[in-house]
This record gives sequence, C-alpha cells and structure tokens, in this order.
Amino acid sequence: MTKQVLILGATGQIAGHAIDALLTNGNDHLLLYTRHPQHLQHVDKDRETVIKGDTLKTAELDAAIAQADIVYANLRSPEIEQQAKNIVAAMDKHGVKPLIWISSIGIYDEVPGKFGEWNNAELGGGQEDSYLGTYRKAADVISASDLDYTIIRPAWLTNKNEVDYETTERGEAFKGTEVSRKSIGNFVAKIINDPAPYARKDFGVDKPGTDGDKPAWY
Repeated sequence: MTKQVLILGATGQIAGHAIDALLTNGNDHLLLYTRHPQHLQHVDKDRETVIKGDTLKTAELDAAIAQADIVYANLRSPEIEQQAKNIVAAMDKHGVKPLIWISSIGIYDEVPGKFGEWNNAELGGGQEDSYLGTYRKAADVISASDLDYTIIRPAWLTNKNEVDYETTERGEAFKGTEVSRKSIGNFVAKIINDPAPYARKDFGVDKPGTDGDKPAWY
C-alpha cells in the first residue's frame, strides 16, 4: 500500500539522503514540506509534492499533516520544542500515529567517558537553555505523546558516502563518535518502509569502530 510520507524540513541534508533511499527502494508518495522550496532540486512530480510551509505556523502545518499517513521531522531550530508541540497536536487532531524524529546525541547524558565530557562541553550538556537542553525538551514532548514515535539520536555527522551504522536504545550507553548523514537517511527510510518494529523507541546511532575521546576530525 502506498503511503503519503510527510517530510518536515525536506531541504535538510539527512532528509535528502532519506528521500533518495525512499525513491529508490519504495513506492510511497513524498510530501516535501519546507520554508525554502527553491532549494529542492530534481523533484519527481509523479512521486513528490512540494509544500511551502513553516512548522511554527499551525494552520500551514495542520493542512500538511491532514494529507499524511506518516511524518518524518528533520528540524533544527531554537524553537524546536514548540515545533514538537505543534506537530504532536496536529497529528493527534488528524489521527496520524507514526512519527520519526531526529534529535541529538547526548540529550539523556547517555554518552560515556571522555567523549561524553567533550560532547557535553561542545553542546551544553546539563544546561536547560543549551542546544542539548532544548533538544531534550522537544524529545520529552514527543515521548510523552501517544504517537508511535521513533526518536533518532545521531552521533557527530559526516558527509561520507557510506551506509554503515549500529544502534543503541534509550537507557544504553552510546557507542562511537561519528556516523554519516547517508547512514541516518537510510535508517529513516528503513523505518518509514516498516515503522511497526520501531514504534515508541528511541535510538542512538553511530558508525561501528569509531569509539574515541572525540570525533576523528577534531
């Protein structure tokens, strides 16, 4: 059965890899939601519909979610907690259950050792209004909902042309220091193709064998 997949933040780099994987390996129709549609390239009009919209504008978001069977949110904003609240409210209103949510490594203080200390120093671990604090609040909104959510916490991101990743679940110590955006995009596409096994779960994602005190390029 063909699904209507709403991609919020469709011009993001991870979203681009997810879109490529979905077009290559499935037959779902993709609703590409973005404030900047001019940045989308090579749109397949048979498989993709571009929607100009802002997740902070509830009427625009509501109209898009009304068309969706599944939502994938690839957002980065200081107001991400409010974006999460808007998305949950609209999905509840329209009875849409599956949500894939990209968050951040370290929001649960789950990164061990010296890498965890470095990550907290870089991203403001333990500070409510920091990058990590803001993303933690948004993730808490999602996990407190009744949606069939999947939260993804990527390691530090690279642009390597590879799909190579492993996962840890919430409550487990994070592994590795880095992962490619292409890996995360392919993991997202895998979940969209079969969301049930990943429902109401929260994953850290890294490239195996990249353990260290910080990512290799630092």
